[in-house]
Amino acid sequence: MFEKRRLNFWQIWNLSFGFLGIQMGFALQNANASRILQIFGADVHELSWFWIVAPLTGLIVQPIIGHYSDKTWNRLGRRRPYFLTGALLASLGLVLMPNADMFTAFMPALWVGAGMLMIMDASFNVAMEPFRALIADILPSDQRTLGYSLQTVLIGIGAVVGSWLPYVLTNWIGLENTAGVGEVPFNLLLSFVIGAIVLITSVLVTVFTTKEYTPEEMAQLHQAEGAATIEEAPGKLSDIFTDFRKMPRTMRQLSWVQFFSWFGLFGLWVFSLPAIAQHIYGLDPNDNQSMAYQNAGDWLGILFGIYNGVSAIFAFFLPAIAKKVGRKKTHAISLIIGAFGFLSIYIMPDENWLILSMIGIGVAWASILAMPYAILAGSIPPQKMGVYMGIFNFFIVIPQIINALIGGPMVKYLYNEQPIFALVTSGISFLIAALLVARVDDKDDEVVSI
Repeated sequence: MFEKRRLNFWQIWNLSFGFLGIQMGFALQNANASRILQIFGADVHELSWFWIVAPLTGLIVQPIIGHYSDKTWNRLGRRRPYFLTGALLASLGLVLMPNADMFTAFMPALWVGAGMLMIMDASFNVAMEPFRALIADILPSDQRTLGYSLQTVLIGIGAVVGSWLPYVLTNWIGLENTAGVGEVPFNLLLSFVIGAIVLITSVLVTVFTTKEYTPEEMAQLHQAEGAATIEEAPGKLSDIFTDFRKMPRTMRQLSWVQFFSWFGLFGLWVFSLPAIAQHIYGLDPNDNQSMAYQNAGDWLGILFGIYNGVSAIFAFFLPAIAKKVGRKKTHAISLIIGAFGFLSIYIMPDENWLILSMIGIGVAWASILAMPYAILAGSIPPQKMGVYMGIFNFFIVIPQIINALIGGPMVKYLYNEQPIFALVTSGISFLIAALLVARVDDKDDEVVSI
């Protein structure tokens, strides 16, 4: 009987190495997009509306990419053509977003910047889910938790470098972190260019070192894994809606966990800078040009690097913890730790104490990036792995869209222009997600092997 090859540590490492560059670019976006948009003129309560283009594009792009990647086979393989294309487009967005003021002859820099944010996030979406599906395609069941955990390690490393880069360029190398009104500082400009270069390079490592199964081998694997009785999809795009209605029970249960997890994360990415600048640094809500504001932005990059660094370290221990206590309990405890990380931001006396808050958030982030996918992979028909990974992204982007629509008005009208309470709301959302983990059926909670 044909079985999947077992891979060694470094083969699994190379399998996801492209995620290092993807996440470096993603981290630059998450830590600095609000800062750049504010420099171009966005008000605090408008930030979530500009960010809405990112999850909206993900909602549309992810399942389509997943559907077609299930049906694709060319010289590059099945999944590789998609994450290579996504990397190229994301790199273009990284270079152009902080340089949006170059296009003011055609339209306001703010709108160009928002458009580049849309291009970047759509491209990251094109790249990310094929990587998720690649793990499930290539690794046997008992190596998947390790595979997703190593993917989280690489995500963390890339995110640390991306988050810290503007601070390092200013405080270690001496580049300016201030600029004229409406202009992006040079340390940010250079950071985004470096991120684009690393993104392309790391994805090429995966492209050239990873061998995907041929269509014939995949057919044998489907039969060996008991998938022969599952009806093959005829390949129509409309089948996505049919697949959505027929999604596995475990996926439906995980959808609610994902909803509240990602609702909370979106609040972190959009409102951290104005919340910390106002609540910790004592700045005016309309201050987006002063040295103190730029320092707050650079320090936020350090904080984001810390939570991503913690996630990279914690991810190494996730397989062992999950083996001992189970994946569900591991995920629930991690989310609770993250919730307290969010809630503690409100009471921290200065910016240095926020490191403790980010440690808690980092623990939760590691689990969010690994445990739901490890649980989900065992419940998905193998020949529909790509499309279901794409559909699963609905439950990542829909909560972000909802937060984008209501987050700004909540800050303005409910929280009285105090974005710190958006982060408190994120903590509460994490607690709800932790409670909902108990409802999930983990059909494939295997012993993890290396």
